[in-house]
Amino acid sequence: MAWNLSADKPIYSQLVEIIQIQITSGKYKAGDRLPSVRELAAEASVNPNTMQKALAELERNALIITQRTSGRIVTEDTELIRQTQANLADEYIKNFFRAMKELGYSAEDILLLVQKTVNEESVSSH
Repeated sequence: MAWNLSADKPIYSQLVEIIQIQITSGKYKAGDRLPSVRELAAEASVNPNTMQKALAELERNALIITQRTSGRIVTEDTELIRQTQANLADEYIKNFFRAMKELGYSAEDILLLVQKTVNEESVSSH
């Protein structure tokens, strides 16, 4: 996933979300060692202090663990990873529904549009 950062919310919180996605999508698996702060900061084109703040937040949430000899690793708690994935999905769905309602769509209209898109995507992916 690209590090597409925007000005509408704090950079560190966007970094937290991107790394959560990288973990829940399997880029970094349970028990994997993460790149160093400097490597991640260079990859994301951000200040290492900002990346450090994001990693500290992920550590507070127990998604990553710091080991003195081997650096930061992804938790081996697969249930926590699955719950993080579910929380992200829930947040994305709620944001999507809010935006669609602002466009004037009813819940039923939104569901119909989603179903139409699912049908189109399943046809085009075959």
